[in-house]
Amino acid sequence: MNQLTVLISCPDQVGLVTHITNILANHQLNIIAMREFVDEENKAFFTRIACTGLLDSTEGLKTELLNSLPGQAEVNVITQQDKKIAVLVTKEYHCLAEILIKNQFKTLGAEVQCVIGNYEDLRDFTEKLGIPYFYVTHTEKEKSQFEAEIKGIIDQFEVDYVVLAKFMRILSADFVKDYAGKIINIHHSFLPAFIGANPYRQAFERGVKIIGATAHFVTNNLDEGPIITQHTAPVDHNFSVKDMVRAGKEIEKKVLLDALALVVEDRVFVSGNKTIVFK
Repeated sequence: MNQLTVLISCPDQVGLVTHITNILANHQLNIIAMREFVDEENKAFFTRIACTGLLDSTEGLKTELLNSLPGQAEVNVITQQDKKIAVLVTKEYHCLAEILIKNQFKTLGAEVQCVIGNYEDLRDFTEKLGIPYFYVTHTEKEKSQFEAEIKGIIDQFEVDYVVLAKFMRILSADFVKDYAGKIINIHHSFLPAFIGANPYRQAFERGVKIIGATAHFVTNNLDEGPIITQHTAPVDHNFSVKDMVRAGKEIEKKVLLDALALVVEDRVFVSGNKTIVFK
């Protein structure tokens, strides 16, 4: 028996679940898990269905579902289990290390195809785990040339997602457009928020009581893309700047890996600048 995942988003109307499940039953597909959500404000329906069975044609099932659903419906029938990802880095190792260790022990739910860095710092660690590392410097280059070189590497591997594991360069609108809905990033998120250099120093000097991080899809609006997941941790006056940095890195690792797990398991729908996440 093969396992597949059916993802559907469409305008809401009465009887959608019945139409969908009848079609799946007609294809002798057994539903083992089904989650649905109706966005009442926008009159939109979302569902994720995990099935088992033998399917002659994914395209045939997709077409049949589309023909039974309201206009503007989107249907994906997914049989691929492990996704392929490329990881972009600068110098910080903590997020990359978490990804590569999970990749090494086959617990990532995805396969890391390559790591691309704008410094050489993380090459040795990456290559020790058998992953190709590509160095692309940004110095003395136009951004367009720098990004073209990165895209040339990414496109060799036909990846499903690009993960920014503390990649400290702002991507252009053209780059983001080329991989729309496929770039995952993290950023620190404090209450209150601090922007610019040394956010942990700023947080320390203000005596914050909570720190956190956010994982999101990248859009043209810097750090304002659809949020996938967030985590926070309490801090207090006993925390030094180093303590805050250490705690922040732990949260960043967790939030990025949690978001990646949700995305590669096809549990995230993007609706405007929001997400629907079926955990």
